[in-house]
Amino acid sequence: MTLRPAVFLDRDGVINRPIIRSGRPHPPASVDDLEVLPGVPEALKRLKAAGFALVVVTNQPDVARGAQTRESVAAIHERLMSLLPLDEIRVCWHDDEDHCDCRKPKPGLITRPPAYDLARSAVVGDRWRDIDAGHNAGCAASILVEYDYDEGIRTAPDARVGSLAEAADWILSTMVTR
Repeated sequence: MTLRPAVFLDRDGVINRPIIRSGRPHPPASVDDLEVLPGVPEALKRLKAAGFALVVVTNQPDVARGAQTRESVAAIHERLMSLLPLDEIRVCWHDDEDHCDCRKPKPGLITRPPAYDLARSAVVGDRWRDIDAGHNAGCAASILVEYDYDEGIRTAPDARVGSLAEAADWILSTMVTR
């Protein structure tokens, strides 16, 4: 069986607008606060048409911290699945202190079944954790959607872009799916 390539997408900052507090991105608190970023639906449709699976991989540590419920995160994901051509959403519910294998920058969200052809896959994220997770998983490319967050990048991304639409352009001009 030939594995399909995927584009692994961070959620907050790539798919939807993050809430910025003290120079750091945070997730929307509820479905009412969810705003899909401009150009995202069209970019996802182009990637899907090129043969990529579309998999959201998101750390949601606010659940472990007691600041968010699984139900509100699930409601946000149900809305995203209804609006966008996503294949699946993979969530890490842990905080760093839990030492799980799924919290980015660890590769568990990307490498767990169902499996994809990572050598032909890309990760698109807006933080160092996303870029490092892509490298740690063995993905062909990691693409950074740049914001002025108050944090640095640890591993150089393969591309720096201003939006998911630009990331899709880069992926479609650089990577072959079939």
